[in-house]
Amino acid sequence: MSYDFVPPQAAGPVREPVVFFERAELNAILRLYGRMVAQGEWRDYAIDAGREAATFSVFRRTSEAPLYRIEKRPALARRQGAWAVIGQGGLILKRGHELDQALKVFDARRFRLVD
Repeated sequence: MSYDFVPPQAAGPVREPVVFFERAELNAILRLYGRMVAQGEWRDYAIDAGREAATFSVFRRTSEAPLYRIEKRPALARRQGAWAVIGQGGLILKRGHELDQALKVFDARRFRLVD
């Protein structure tokens, strides 16, 4: 009798875990994005997933630096909160343990874009 055994190292490259948005989180972010696009404030977005954080970047124009970044960093979940909204200059505008809490910075009555 012969058995084929492939050691785990030979099976392929080992992938490092990647942080990404869950479906409900991405839906909440995309609802906000859709609302801001309808108001004419935002025009484009980018999503990045890495070992430490998942980032949703928002742009006024594609060729510019992002206006805002919505970051999920699970390593900070027990400290300041896993969620952060970061402005164009790198200033942290809002942190929170829940996504909805961090996205409150974009509420219509609190947020107004000034040119």
